[in-house]
Amino acid sequence: MTFAHDTEAALLAAVELVNSAEEPDTLTEIAQLDEFFVKHVYTGVHTGDAAELGAVRALRAPLRRMLTSDRDTAVQLVNETLAKHRAVPQLVRHGDIDYHIHAVPAEAPMPVRIAVETAMAMIDLIRSDELSRLSLCADSACAGLVLDLSRNRSRRYCSTACGNRNAVAAYRARKK
Repeated sequence: MTFAHDTEAALLAAVELVNSAEEPDTLTEIAQLDEFFVKHVYTGVHTGDAAELGAVRALRAPLRRMLTSDRDTAVQLVNETLAKHRAVPQLVRHGDIDYHIHAVPAEAPMPVRIAVETAMAMIDLIRSDELSRLSLCADSACAGLVLDLSRNRSRRYCSTACGNRNAVAAYRARKK
């Protein structure tokens, strides 16, 4: 199943944000938050200060819970997030990106935008019963999340590093 561009973009950003909490923590500096903002083409308010960094870092655990919950719990968490932030979905387009959904005003703080966009993306996964697209990394030493958007659902590792580490281990085990 192919999801809308904004759904995939929000999920990719959320998974990256959640995985940034794994060792080594990759979201400790404002410059890293700036890179995250640009990489994931967020619009709206971005203050680039320590308070914003702290608020975005604080989203990692609740987003992890939302992304790894069973379907009924995910629905509850999505609904709570949307209600808390009074999300009102609207179609917008800007820059090179065609119509997509924004559910918070442009002046909403970045952490609110991330939380609501993730919740909106989860709606698509829940409605299409595709929560299996989200899983934990198959590397037993890693707790990272995996977003599998492949057609054959073959993605098992959160990163190339985890995949390579396991491939090397399997190769060495076969050679013994």
